[in-house]
Amino acid sequence: QEQFVESGGRLVQPGESLVLSCAASGNIFRGNAMGWYRQAPGKARELVARMSTAGSTNYADSVKGRFTISRDNAKNMVFLQMNSLEPEDTAVYYCNKIFSPVAWGQGTQVTVSS
Repeated sequence: QEQFVESGGRLVQPGESLVLSCAASGNIFRGNAMGWYRQAPGKARELVARMSTAGSTNYADSVKGRFTISRDNAKNMVFLQMNSLEPEDTAVYYCNKIFSPVAWGQGTQVTVSS
């Protein structure tokens, strides 16, 4: 089945930066608004950043000003630049379509801890 493949997560200290990547086949990427989601232990999955095919972006209040979503349509990839990371950002991060999401991938673990 078609899925996205997330990568780039690791253990970082508070204040550090990280870039997450998401790859997909063109069939499920092209022409779709994309989002980065995260799920912290014991919490529901939440949308933290979204980007339309035209390039407009929206962010959750908790990450606004620190995270930046971008996409490379030629490579069928989406990225999440995360700056000034906080322990509260610790979660498994996923990408998916905003509308009619496909099966969730494995995600990538981001841990922010000193």
